[in-house]
Amino acid sequence: QEQLVESGGRLVQTGDSLRLSCEASGRSFSSYIMGWFRQAPGKEREFVAGISRGGGTTNYADSVKGRFTISRDNAKSTVYLQMDSLQTEDTAIYYCAADRSLVGVISEWSDGYDYWGQGTQVTVSS
Repeated sequence: QEQLVESGGRLVQTGDSLRLSCEASGRSFSSYIMGWFRQAPGKEREFVAGISRGGGTTNYADSVKGRFTISRDNAKSTVYLQMDSLQTEDTAIYYCAADRSLVGVISEWSDGYDYWGQGTQVTVSS
């Protein structure tokens, strides 16, 4: 069982930047496709970004493309989400997730991920 722990969420102002981190506890981190999702109050959880095992391929939701950057450090078992030009609509709980399957495609669906963190709150105030 993999444990994922997110950190870095806080209250920021519109236009600010923030970097979220997600550290995995196990030894298989480099074998997982990793993703970031978010859930705003009253809304369903949605895909934000995903990254391949080696970090060479990334995928983003249209709403964050050009503003957010996902990256990973397999030596530190950590995936990051750099968020720039934050907007009030980015306010949500952000979750990282790990896909342990051998499929090489970055899934945009929650069902495609096996392990989840507890989430970290990001609030963007105007």
